[in-house]
Order: sequence, then structure tokens, then C-alpha cells
Amino acid sequence: MKLTKIFTLFVIMMYGTFALAQNGKMFFKEANKFFEKYESNGTIDYAAAKNSPMLDIFAKDIANVNLDAFDANTRKAYLINAYNLLVINKITKAYPISSVQDIDQFFDRSDIVVAGKKYSLNQFEKELILGKNPDPRLHFVLVCGAVGCPPIIGFAYTADKLESQLDAQTKIALNNSAFLVPRENQVAINKIFEWYTQDFGANKQERIAFINKYRNSKISPTAKFNYLDYDWSINETGANTGQSTTISANSARYVVSSTIPKGSVELKLFNNLYTQRSNTDFDTGSRSNFFTSTFSALYGVNKRFNAGLELKYRRVSNGNLPSSPLTVFGENESVTSSRNGITGIGPKIRWAPTSALPNFSVQSTFQFPVGDGLEGINDKPFIDWNGAIWYTQLFNDFSIGNNFSLFTELDFWIEDIGNGEEGFSNIFSTPVSLIFSYFPNPKTTVYALGSYSPKFVEGFDYFYQYGVGTKYQFNPNFELELLISDFTSKFLVSDNGQAATFNLGIRYNL
Repeated sequence: MKLTKIFTLFVIMMYGTFALAQNGKMFFKEANKFFEKYESNGTIDYAAAKNSPMLDIFAKDIANVNLDAFDANTRKAYLINAYNLLVINKITKAYPISSVQDIDQFFDRSDIVVAGKKYSLNQFEKELILGKNPDPRLHFVLVCGAVGCPPIIGFAYTADKLESQLDAQTKIALNNSAFLVPRENQVAINKIFEWYTQDFGANKQERIAFINKYRNSKISPTAKFNYLDYDWSINETGANTGQSTTISANSARYVVSSTIPKGSVELKLFNNLYTQRSNTDFDTGSRSNFFTSTFSALYGVNKRFNAGLELKYRRVSNGNLPSSPLTVFGENESVTSSRNGITGIGPKIRWAPTSALPNFSVQSTFQFPVGDGLEGINDKPFIDWNGAIWYTQLFNDFSIGNNFSLFTELDFWIEDIGNGEEGFSNIFSTPVSLIFSYFPNPKTTVYALGSYSPKFVEGFDYFYQYGVGTKYQFNPNFELELLISDFTSKFLVSDNGQAATFNLGIRYNL
């Protein structure tokens, strides 16, 4: 037992040092794992959580955290998680209990430390969180350990998703029959609206307007309030809470168009296999395959500006039919020419111009060519443009209810820069893409994609594609994506040819 305690203390000390060195990034990762493990249907498995050494580790991190190192949104998300974890920690220290009121001065004893200063839970909530963030939605994410509280969620609040998470939890609470019960011209509502009346509006009309903003069925503007009895029994897994705690899948998903938080790193590897069947080159027909693997790394300079680089690797094979798209990865007697190598590298940025549109961003990459004769040399086939490539993408993502979204993308591409006969080629195109997504649960995405790209060269060229894909978010930091699409271009239409793409994407956030 002594060895176990010594080891636990050692882990706590090492984690605290590392977490502070990482400016809180490790805290969010570990908090997410903790909530994911011990939350169930809006409740906490206190019996199991009591044995977790992580609660003491979190308490040490919270006690020593430098809140001034965070931007406003990260600080807000950190403190929400910290409050919920400290409540759980206090309950597990006294567990088994049936109510937080079984613990003497549970909310009023100054026995927690935040950023080097002692607080009570009430002081922590009112001074550090509500006092510095006048946002009424906070009342629906700060969970006091009782059944009467809003339900707790099975993941950590994070700076990049905080707005959607706050909205989602407010909607869940205000559409929950255990939290708000409309009765003709009366509304029975949770006592939070009595204890914190002014937080929800200066008068009754403002408070009703706030409620109706998040209600599926609106309450009457003339409705009278009365307050539900508050259930102080602990929100323990297995207890009958009477609450409907369905978590919005939209609030948990990773929003591609958002910038990443300050100090974090996003790594992406996207693999695209394009295969094209042509009927004019040879009597038997031919197949061309292009495999492109794009690796990008972005760093959060601040919450609205990210910078990094992108690297492109390609493999190409051309050959007669019959042949497989997979011939691009190896030798085959049907292959008449092939080539592979790194073809481009360059800087990349992502910028969120306005906080009013949190899911709108501009991404721009300038890629310098790597290698000679990329467009074909000494019987080697085309593998890429000889000139530089500059592409700028405008992203926006619109949540539709709890389980759907529409992603829009408008691109401006300039390819083969400086490679014309007069030293200025500039092949210009403007791809447009729409992606409609459905989220059957917080970790899974199923989507349909459509895109069209006019290309402004001599004459006029174009391509369009449509496809279906899926993503699985193993955790907030790791995601896998699969996509299959049908591809058509002006050349393929005239040739009666066919083309398709097969895609595999991997995202990991540090």
C-alpha cells in the first residue's frame, strides 16, 4: 500500500509539472478521457471514479495553473472543466453518500485551490467563472453533483467547440421535462432561474425570450413562473434522475473549418487515389492512376491564426487495360510508364477573420515544386506542374439542429505559376464544394459530397465529382475518414471515359 501511495504521488508530481509546461493542453486531453470513462447518461459512476488517481492530479493542476497564460475562450473552457472535476473530487472523498448536502458546507467551505488561491465552490463559481463571464448558458454546464443540476457530459469542454457545446447543453436542459414543465399559462422551472434571476434577463420578458431561444416549443410571453423542487440527491450512475440527457452530436464533433486553439498542433495526412479509364489512347483502352499523399501540420499561433506547412508526395502509373488502380503501388506488366516522388512543399496558414462567424475560415497554401521535369521528361510521365501552385480556400460550416450540418467551400487555385513560354502561365480555377453531413452519434459522421470546378485556360475546361464518405472520431484528437467519389471532366465526357477517387484521411491533434 505504501508503494502504491508513493507511486501515485510521483505520478501526480510529474503530471503537474508536464501539464503546466504544456500550457494546459494535457489537462484538456486527460479531462476528456476522465469524463468519457466515468460519465453515463448524464451521471457519474462515483464508486469507480473514487479509485482513480486522476482526480488528485487534476486538483494539483488546477491549484497551480497559470490562468493568465490562456486566451479568454481557453480560460473559460478550462474553468468549466475544473469546477466539474473539483465537485466530483469532493464527492468521491466522502463517498458513499446520498446527497452533496451530507457533506458539511459542501459549497461554502474554502477547501479548494485555484491558481494558487483558496476558494469555496460558491466563490469559484461566482467570482472566477460567472463574475468574469456574464453568459447565462454557463448555468447549464456547471454541474453541482446533484440530480437537480443540468446533466453532465461525457467529454471535456474545449475552446474550439465551446460555443456549440454551450448552446447544445442549454437546449438539452430547456427542452428537458425534468427541468422545465409548461402548464397552460404557467411554467414550472428549475430553481436556477430563481437563484440567478438577473443572469437570465433584467425582467420576465427578457427571461422568457432567453428560454424561447433554445426551446423547441415556445412558452407564452405572459406565462407565470413557479419553481420545481430541487433534487439534491447525487447524480450517480444507476440512480433514476428523471432526466433526458441526449447529447447533441453537433456539439461533440470536430469542425474542420475552425482554427485550432493557441499552442496546439494539428497533423493531417490525406491520401487520394485517382483512377481514370480512357478509350482513345489504345485499341484496348488505357488506365492512368494518380496517388497523392498530402501531409500538413498547423500550429495555433493564436485562437484565430494558425501557421504551418504542407508536403505533397505522388505516385503515377499509366498502362493498358485490363489493369487495376492498385498498379500505381507496384510493378505490373500492364504498366507502360510510372513515376513517384515528393513534388511540392510550402507554407500554409488558416485564419478566422471574425469571431462573429466562428466556423468561417480562410486557408491558403503556396506550394513550391520539388524536382525537375515534373510535367514529363525522358519518357517519364506527368506527375505534377513544373511551376508553383497557390490555392486559397474559404470554409464555412453551418450546424443544422443537433444531428446535421452543411459545409461549404469556395477555392481559388492558380497552378503552374511562372512556367509559361513567357514565364507566366497561371492556370486559374475556382472549385466549389458542398458537404451535407449527418451525425448518428457524437463520434460518427456520414456525409454526401458534391463539387464543381471550372478551369479557365485556353478554351474552357471543368470537372465535377460527387461521392459519399464517413468519419469516425475515436476521441477529440484522433479521427479517421473514408471517401469514395465519381469523377467526370470535359475530356472524359468527350472520350466516354470513367474516373473515380478513393480517399483515406487521418487527423491527429497534439
